Amino acid sequence: MAGSTARTARRLALAATLTLGLTACFRPLYGPTASGAPLSAVLAAIQVDPATTPSGQERLGHYLRSELVFDLDGAGLPTEKRYRLQLAVSESVQTPIVSSVTGRAESATLFGTATYKVTTLDGSRVLTDGTATGSATYDRSVQRFASVRAARDAEIRLAKLLSDQIKGRVAAILATQP
Repeated sequence: MAGSTARTARRLALAATLTLGLTACFRPLYGPTASGAPLSAVLAAIQVDPATTPSGQERLGHYLRSELVFDLDGAGLPTEKRYRLQLAVSESVQTPIVSSVTGRAESATLFGTATYKVTTLDGSRVLTDGTATGSATYDRSVQRFASVRAARDAEIRLAKLLSDQIKGRVAAILATQP
């Protein structure tokens, strides 16, 4: 019995030693960045350019830009900008459910894609780029205003989803920049 207790104690000590060694590999996302500045200050230094969108899809680009401006610099204090975030946004709508009685779509799914690139303000260096995707569903109604409002709410939800993805990815990269 004493031998198994000693083995267990050694295994726990070994596991604790390995775990302690690995803790140096991780950096909290919202702690100080590699440069020592708080992440919130680094994110506030990003200038968000207006999104480029296909004709007729400008509203999603507007909502996404507004969400990113708020997410990156919610305080709204004047901050010297050091980075530029460029966006290209597109959306598509699919109607998977069609009523067999009326022949009208009863619901719709809005799919969005946002391609982003973060560069230095002068454009000399690309820090990160990527693509965020998402979807939002909504019900369609025979009442036109209700359908239009539901579609607009889905665009707002989609913009928030895309903004969260972009902010998280950009924050992870900028936290490690010196």
